[in-house]
Amino acid sequence: MTTQSKLQSVGARVDVNEAQAVALLGDIFTNSGCTSDTARMIAEHLADASLSGVESHGLMRVLQYVEQFETGYMAAGALPKVTQENGFTEVDGGGGSGIPAMHLAVETVVKTAKSAGIAALPVRNVGHTGRLGAFVQDAAQQGCMMFIIGGGNRQIWRQVAPYGGRKALLPTNPWAVGFPGGDQGPVVLDFATSKIAGGWIYAAQSAGAHLPEGKLIDKDGNPSTDPADYFTGGAILPAGGPKGYGLSVMAEMIGEALLGPVATECNWLMIALDTTRYRQPHAMQSVAEEVLAELRDCPPSPGFDKVQVPGERERALKKAADGKIAVPKATWDQIETLARRLQEARI
Repeated sequence: MTTQSKLQSVGARVDVNEAQAVALLGDIFTNSGCTSDTARMIAEHLADASLSGVESHGLMRVLQYVEQFETGYMAAGALPKVTQENGFTEVDGGGGSGIPAMHLAVETVVKTAKSAGIAALPVRNVGHTGRLGAFVQDAAQQGCMMFIIGGGNRQIWRQVAPYGGRKALLPTNPWAVGFPGGDQGPVVLDFATSKIAGGWIYAAQSAGAHLPEGKLIDKDGNPSTDPADYFTGGAILPAGGPKGYGLSVMAEMIGEALLGPVATECNWLMIALDTTRYRQPHAMQSVAEEVLAELRDCPPSPGFDKVQVPGERERALKKAADGKIAVPKATWDQIETLARRLQEARI
């Protein structure tokens, strides 16, 4: 099967069944010290990201996560919990994977928003949180508009050069927004404030691939497509020049100046608004679909097949994948080797 990817010259791919991928990754995470529930939740999330065309946050992340468990950067056995800090509710990830923490946070903040109309919830002390679009889509399907903003820890994650600069100083500081949307499901906006998510660089490295032009610079500020240049002092460029840079700075203000010192990876602010307080769901969906349909019907520019609505591409790719994930062979070989090593270590 074919796949849509930002990876260039990736070489051979292998088709992996979703159930096979989830089972193998689940075993890897369990053998790394995760509980069975945590292991399955992370494995399912990564498989869903790959099926949705977000390879940067998909199966290849198992390689990074296990390395972080083994170095102590993340705690494999950690379980997230809802806590009270200075009279406010928040989710503490315990230094573990951010994926279970985000699931708990969505459940908590949506419940509060349904009761109070609007709710805000910090998420702290977490590792990588996976694909944010999955979480805002979940909230939108429950009738909430949701924002997720992540920032902080620039001392550790210096990945992106500020606009006009050539030195990596900021994290990729992502934003995500979900809205209940029209007839085809929620509108989902999920983006790094850099020209490319950091995960794409790790994906290119594991697959022995290159990246599209215009995303990276090397340590001297020269354009590059080689992921190795990033790891030797290069930087990712900000998305949209000053716009992405500005959004990244705001996320850094929220993540660190507002929410305080960062433990593990970064701090997150999740905001949910119950849309039913403003309009009946059927009326809102009708108007939303009117807007979205007009956008889809716009004549495409040369080089484009059609105009797409944010969030619909990922759902269409997942449906078309039909449970099959096209993984770079080099990456899948590394995953299978990792699984064997961990299994042998338990024998």
